[in-house]
Amino acid sequence: MSAAAAAKPVRVLLTGPEGQLGQQLRASVPEGIELILCGRRDLDLADAEACAEAVRRHRPDWVLNSGAYTAVDRAEGEPELALAVNAGAPEAFARALAQQGGRLLQLSTDFVFAGDQGHPYLPAQERRPLSVYGISKAEGERRIALELASERFCLLRTSWVYGPVGRNFCLTMLELHRRRAGSSEPLRVIADQVGCPTATHTLAPACWAVIRRGVSGVQHWSDAGAASWYDFAIAIGELAVATGLLERTASVEPITTAEYPTPARRPAYSLLATSASRLALELPPLHWRAALAEVLRQRSSGSTPTPAIRRHD
Repeated sequence: MSAAAAAKPVRVLLTGPEGQLGQQLRASVPEGIELILCGRRDLDLADAEACAEAVRRHRPDWVLNSGAYTAVDRAEGEPELALAVNAGAPEAFARALAQQGGRLLQLSTDFVFAGDQGHPYLPAQERRPLSVYGISKAEGERRIALELASERFCLLRTSWVYGPVGRNFCLTMLELHRRRAGSSEPLRVIADQVGCPTATHTLAPACWAVIRRGVSGVQHWSDAGAASWYDFAIAIGELAVATGLLERTASVEPITTAEYPTPARRPAYSLLATSASRLALELPPLHWRAALAEVLRQRSSGSTPTPAIRRHD
């Protein structure tokens, strides 16, 4: 291989660059990656033909599809839109890549599982989603596998994603702790749904490791440990006080799923088995509390992700 060929950048078309993960991906882009940003104004993920045309136009080495329809409860009333974005777009990317070359990294979710077992889900286990959102993500996985050979795609499932920017459970709880500290009104948080929070600053390196190492197939990634939403809410308050974001916390009351009904059903236990993926990606585990402490430190210091300059139009 010539020196010029060896130095050729890897072209990565990134969807969802404005989202919480997208911003972290842009802020942490490795050397040798040429980013092609396809945000909402550039690409409508509900338009399958537009997705295919983006691949034909930009001819990326990888499509990193971090964009998605993630409004879990709203999806119950918008199943066609959720399916178009979460299944139609991945299918269109996969089909176009199959025709012209290139690989696909698709972000997926623990919500493809039913959550009715008491031990972590393995990548090869049967998908049995409970909600429209979960169904749409599972269908996206299925369609990708129909369009691309297994060595040409990676499905990276993750769980309970949050970060120092965007809209997520962590930042919502942080604000609620601030508002209700000293109040007689407690935060009522579900304690019988168990999974693992995953910080964007650990998920983004996993995505880049997939591309750098050419990892394929179905992989699982989350931070280490296990938690309920109640555990997570308690830790957010405690660590926010420790980092100086809060002077004191609100009272947090554990409740059951039945006490807080939502339009979408959620898995009661959705912990992902990540050991094999950590070996493949050569990335060490970080406990979710340690990852949370770093996210809150970033909020406290103002050192939130600074996205890289756009590399390509």
